[in-house]
Amino acid sequence: MAAFDPILADMRFGCGLSPVIPPAGSAEAMLETLDGPDRAAAQYPIEEFDTFRLRMQKALEFQRVRRADRGSPEALAAKKAVKVLNKEARQAQYFWMAQHLARRITTAAPFRERLEAFWADHFTATGKQALLRRAGSPYTQSAIRPFLTGPFEEMLIAAVTHPLMVHYLDQATSVGPHSALAQKRGSGSGLNENLAREVMELHTLGVGGPYTQGDVRELAELLTGLTMHANTGRKFRKDMAEPGAETVLGKSYGGDNPNLRDIEAVLRDLARHPATARHLAGKLARHFVSDTPDPALVDAVERALADSGTNLLAGYRALLGHPAAWNTENPNVKPPFDFISSALRALVVEPEAITSLKEGVFRTRIQYPMVMMGHIWQSPDGPDGLKEEDSAWITPQGLAARLQWAVTMPGVLRRDLPDPRDFVKHALGPRATVAVQFAAEAAESRGDGVGLILASPAFQRM
Repeated sequence: MAAFDPILADMRFGCGLSPVIPPAGSAEAMLETLDGPDRAAAQYPIEEFDTFRLRMQKALEFQRVRRADRGSPEALAAKKAVKVLNKEARQAQYFWMAQHLARRITTAAPFRERLEAFWADHFTATGKQALLRRAGSPYTQSAIRPFLTGPFEEMLIAAVTHPLMVHYLDQATSVGPHSALAQKRGSGSGLNENLAREVMELHTLGVGGPYTQGDVRELAELLTGLTMHANTGRKFRKDMAEPGAETVLGKSYGGDNPNLRDIEAVLRDLARHPATARHLAGKLARHFVSDTPDPALVDAVERALADSGTNLLAGYRALLGHPAAWNTENPNVKPPFDFISSALRALVVEPEAITSLKEGVFRTRIQYPMVMMGHIWQSPDGPDGLKEEDSAWITPQGLAARLQWAVTMPGVLRRDLPDPRDFVKHALGPRATVAVQFAAEAAESRGDGVGLILASPAFQRM
């Protein structure tokens, strides 16, 4: 185990330094917080997806009323009720974003929050219409957060077969070419390969992994039947499933009685594949350490994952235990959400100052500035999620937005700003350069001093 640096650990693997929450004293202590009680989620809850589905069920019922008697008073009332549901879900989405921030401000297990965000991005899924556009946080709460430390296959199955993922990658309408439904419909049905391709390319084996277009096609056929519905969540329809066995990476799955167990079996094998260990190791190292991580670090994490059957905790232990993880040269730039959340944590902003904001005010103080920094919350450009490269965040507009937020918002969110001479130590620790310390001491006001510290290159990096 390499020498552990508590201060750097909170910056690189946590949510930033806090003057009131001490960092973990060792790598094992940091790892132990992952298996401890999830106090942050209990204190700042986010709706589970099954609860979110109740909103979808109500919307379906209202839509049935509208279709049954168009123009009637009941249909008009149902139309209004759907609008109310959509508004409530939109407001809930921003409240959940505030809850994510509150967790980061207050948690004594910051590695858990960072890992949740990492894996939610790895398994990017977002709704494309109606209420499902607001389901990102319930998806993460249900399919990602419970599986952060166990076998990767459990998270893979939960995420890939989740209703939001099935919807996002158009799996819900994928029909086996020789299925009963295809025979009934004729040429109107079609096989969709989106989910199969992303499972191999993004979720497991990686771009350039040991698979062919034939493997993608066979996996897509095996996945047919996997669909979703507001009333059931995940659902398997045999009439949509392609009959017969499918061969993926040389192994046969399924047969004459298609079911979810066949899909789970192939996902478990993909999760344990050596190429998956390599792919995940590289992503973890790039995300937490550097855009260009030491190959020895990637090798160590890969070995730990492969030797453990792709157990995630083993991978994290190897990551924290390697000397290259503590290299301070060229640390990663904080993405916008990490920048804002670490600033709030360093300032000890009261969580209620975020969670109690009305939607419009929250947008102005948090969401719109993030957009200007280059990050649209839960609205990814594609299934590969957020960019990892520092260049994605270090843009003229992005830097200007960070500076603007740093000098204006802290004083709005916390009226009694700390003395910059103290804040520079609490926010940056030994990373505070002579220039930043001088700026803190020479600032004409507390707001100016705090803003300069938050806008400094030292605070912008992990």
